[in-house]
Amino acid sequence: MKKNNLDIAYWENRYTIEQIGWNIGYPSTPIKAYIDQLEDKTLKILIPGAGNSYEAEYLWENGFKNVYVLDFAKQPLDNLKHRVENFPEVQLLHSDFFELNDSFDLILEQTFFCALSPIHRKDYVKKMCQLLKPNGRLVGLLFDFKLTESGPPYGGSLSEYTSLFKEFFKIKTLENSINSIKERQGKELFFIFESL
Repeated sequence: MKKNNLDIAYWENRYTIEQIGWNIGYPSTPIKAYIDQLEDKTLKILIPGAGNSYEAEYLWENGFKNVYVLDFAKQPLDNLKHRVENFPEVQLLHSDFFELNDSFDLILEQTFFCALSPIHRKDYVKKMCQLLKPNGRLVGLLFDFKLTESGPPYGGSLSEYTSLFKEFFKIKTLENSINSIKERQGKELFFIFESL
């Protein structure tokens, strides 16, 4: 996948020059709150485009051992491995999301969707549907601001997202996030989508 210069070299360079504005240094509050109410520690979980993946670290430390982290860039995967030394190498996926062939109970979305060029959005939805087991869930955050050409990050709106996802998912929740971090308050939608 190489569109609008968004390739492996592009993302590796963003980490090298520390141009990683999406990196907040801890689990995103809305996603942490969702994780905290999960009871089944055996869930097979994927975090795509995970970056430094503080959510994966939080899951791991709270007994979720079936967590897979995928990123185009190698450096953030190395960063996670450095922080969580016993995180299994086989669960660190240095690959293209669109080439992944597996199935999961839960996929957590945190700044991956907004990093993709909007031309990939339909492919993203179809791929998520393929990767989820029946009744699996795609949960996370989507940016709620005007979609422009000057990304990443790329925005969108509740109506756009509803139209995009409703063909492949049951929309359980799609609403303004009430517990976003200060810098993102009023700019995020929290969602829970269930595969059909």
